[in-house]
Amino acid sequence: MKGMKRKMGRFLWLGLSLLLVIQCSAVKNCHPGCHCEVESYGLFDSFSLTRVDCRSLPSRPSMPILIPLDTTHLDLSSNALGPLSDTMLSGPGYTTLISLDLSSNHITKLSPNALSKLRYLESLDLSLNNLDSLSLGSFSGLPLVEVDLSHNRFQEFSMDIFSAKVNGEPVTLDLSHNKLVSVTTASHGRALHIQSLNLSSNWLTSVPNLEGLPLSGLSELQNIEPYSFKGLRSLQVLDLSNNPKLQSLSPTVLSGLDALQELNLSGSGVESLPANVLTHLPSIKSIKLGQSVHCWTSQKQGQFHRQMGQVQHNEVLNCNTEGVVL
Repeated sequence: MKGMKRKMGRFLWLGLSLLLVIQCSAVKNCHPGCHCEVESYGLFDSFSLTRVDCRSLPSRPSMPILIPLDTTHLDLSSNALGPLSDTMLSGPGYTTLISLDLSSNHITKLSPNALSKLRYLESLDLSLNNLDSLSLGSFSGLPLVEVDLSHNRFQEFSMDIFSAKVNGEPVTLDLSHNKLVSVTTASHGRALHIQSLNLSSNWLTSVPNLEGLPLSGLSELQNIEPYSFKGLRSLQVLDLSNNPKLQSLSPTVLSGLDALQELNLSGSGVESLPANVLTHLPSIKSIKLGQSVHCWTSQKQGQFHRQMGQVQHNEVLNCNTEGVVL
């Protein structure tokens, strides 16, 4: 019995030693100036993932830098990398990446195959760079679900770039703080694969038929195309505030927003809404207009319905300012 216990003890010690060797090896392969942290999980910590932090290295690194084989999260922000070539993000360790931060790197160009080896990449941060365009194949074959392209120099952007995604998961896309004057939808009937879209602080004069939010602070926005929000039947809050050049909304713009409860048009040029607004917004509870107009719904008791055996209630809209046309 004691012999069996000794054997089991040796077995457990050997297993833990092997795991320790793997972890130590991963950290040992860390690039000078980077911080590598191993996260173990599972039964007896049998699996490990490595986070590598290489932010603001003392000198511009020679790419690709050496990272552990099991790296899943890599932060390369603030390293003045410049244009990304096909080989800068390749080699051992890069093929297992799930998250990659390339923000604040003076990136002016992304080679069409710069990300091609990152077959498991779900989150990509390219914010605070100098990008003004991306080739349509830049994200080909990647399972991206989150992309940050804010604070760049895009004037035009096409959603066709997501048409070659390998999975059907929708993408959260941040295009705020660019110089966008045009955003085009995917062509040839391809699905957009966009779950959330931030277009704030751009130069757009119109909004195409895109299912994404928020849309506040677009100083040049003048028009929202009909049925732009069609399909967002579960959306509860729509923020169109601080768009001073937006003067009106046609009834068809609000079509399909069956679950919308809050519509914010404060700080915009819209001072009135269609008379039949409640038929387009059956769940609306609050509407804000112009500089200080706030409207809300309440129930108005109607007549007793003989066949249904109950009192019918009608929704009415009340505003804190008299003379508002709704």
